[in-house]
Amino acid sequence: MLYAVVIEKAKSNYSAYVPDLPGCVATGATIAETQQQIQEAIAFHLQSLREDNLLIPEPTTLCEYVEAS
Repeated sequence: MLYAVVIEKAKSNYSAYVPDLPGCVATGATIAETQQQIQEAIAFHLQSLREDNLLIPEPTTLCEYVEAS
């Protein structure tokens, strides 16, 4: 599955979340570290859902960039 991930710059680090997986978040000092951490968080989140016999949400979030003038 391919989930959309939002990475935001914070004051002194980066944070990431997955809109289709509520509660699945991660932080890191760099974008690369944050990407690695959120990938691990997604795997852990999905494994936890499987272990609890819960439904795994289908990815539905679409990401687009819109040019503003």
